[in-house]
Amino acid sequence: MNGTLQIRDHLLNELETGVRTGEALIRRIRPEDWSYRPQDDMRSLLELVHHLVLIPASDFAIMQEKSEQEVSAVEQSLSGIDDPEQLAASLRKNFEIYKDYIVSLSEEDYLHRSTKAFYLEQGYVQVKWQIETVTHLFHHRSQLYNYLKQLGHEVSFFMLYA
Repeated sequence: MNGTLQIRDHLLNELETGVRTGEALIRRIRPEDWSYRPQDDMRSLLELVHHLVLIPASDFAIMQEKSEQEVSAVEQSLSGIDDPEQLAASLRKNFEIYKDYIVSLSEEDYLHRSTKAFYLEQGYVQVKWQIETVTHLFHHRSQLYNYLKQLGHEVSFFMLYA
């Protein structure tokens, strides 16, 4: 396997770690936790989990140059859902769809095909979008970890890499 595809696969493996550990964190949420909001200007736990679960799907829509309305529809697709198992399963499903797309790209497309988000002046190549998705998911997974810690859940740093 050439170096480009190895890097692609390393990034996918890292994203899968974020998804797997994100699923485990989501499954710890109790019904009474959903309304928790650390500060008035921050997302509630439910809003945060919805955002986390949808990162692979919304980032994929953005990579596909979907319109603002189409991306917004993706971002609203979990409205009313607060079952941890269903949310964890949605995260996994969204990741698998995202992964299938990334793996389907030729090396040429992966490195050179540029797509533009509705909110950007210029596009990014697919490898850059993949890096963006990894960092985006890990950022919000860390927020989820902190929310659960603040709610008194038994969580440890080691869970983030198990």
